[in-house]
Amino acid sequence: MTASLEYARQLTDSPVPPERRDEILADPGFGKFFTDHMVEVSWTAERGWHDAVIKPYGPLLIDPASAVLHYAQEIFEGLKAYRHPDGSIWTFRPDANARRFANSAKRLALPTLPEDDFVAALDLLVSTDAAWVPSGGEKSLYLRPFMYGSEAFIGVRPSAEVKFIAIASPAGPYFASGVKPVSIWLSEEYTRAAIGGTGAAKCGGNYAASLVAQQEAIANGCEQVAFLDAVERRWIEELGGMNLWFVQDDGSIVTPELTGTILEGITRDAIIALAGSLGHKVEERKIELDEWRTGVESGRIVEVFACGTAAVITPVGSLKWRGGEIVMAKEGDATPVASEIRSRLLDIQYGRAEDPHGWMHRVA
Repeated sequence: MTASLEYARQLTDSPVPPERRDEILADPGFGKFFTDHMVEVSWTAERGWHDAVIKPYGPLLIDPASAVLHYAQEIFEGLKAYRHPDGSIWTFRPDANARRFANSAKRLALPTLPEDDFVAALDLLVSTDAAWVPSGGEKSLYLRPFMYGSEAFIGVRPSAEVKFIAIASPAGPYFASGVKPVSIWLSEEYTRAAIGGTGAAKCGGNYAASLVAQQEAIANGCEQVAFLDAVERRWIEELGGMNLWFVQDDGSIVTPELTGTILEGITRDAIIALAGSLGHKVEERKIELDEWRTGVESGRIVEVFACGTAAVITPVGSLKWRGGEIVMAKEGDATPVASEIRSRLLDIQYGRAEDPHGWMHRVA
């Protein structure tokens, strides 16, 4: 790895006391607490990337006219650092996140941060705040690198000033009481993305646009929302923040193909490899809503699950829509395929199993 940025170090004079940090790590939740430091790098059209610094975590000084506040020129990533049994610290496929971050930047007319510099920035943050990486159970340190247009101007054009920042947050298991099937609401009014749009980019606007559908899901007693394609409203795409998988009665697994409207999930890509190594044929293709419905009713579809960085893999229990519902799994039901893949992935991430794919990146 050849990173080009050199960082100034401005370490905090008032870190969180160890006793308080231990209390947080005992029950961190998700996204509620943050480590002592953050990484910040500036970019301008004239100078390129410069003024790289690791400094105390704290509020940003942002001009009210900053481009991001008016035109949503912003992208982000999410990945985790894991403490292995020997105390070492590793991240999972940060190079893949770096490539996706660069692709998102191109789509949002932002400058691309070299992949080696992306990984090095996270390594620096994790190694500096290594004491914040929890151990035990499914705890991890969640990393959130992001980039936004910081130039102060009112006008529709790419920002000539940009900030790259990375922060970290200790995370407990996504399901505090154990993995259980989630209920899904089918959004028939709202869509997540269209061909030529920003669906394949990890940008805040995609998530903001999904929130009203998520509200609708909660109002109808569901935990997540599933989106259909924007043209025909018949093809399954993805959830608000997770990719979908359909296990068939012959052991094969189908997932919606990437058409430019679906986020290319890092966990999704890993599952394709893991499922294949476990003997499952994996097919990426279009999946019609009616195939989901009739497949469950006929027994052709025996499991449905979703995946993402935060939840890893979670079984889907039911799909609801106005006037109907299909049930795939209830709490306590066996979901052997999802469970097997989930266990295999977690064992690699937490250092309990060999890493034949070379996915893990040692930080400390």
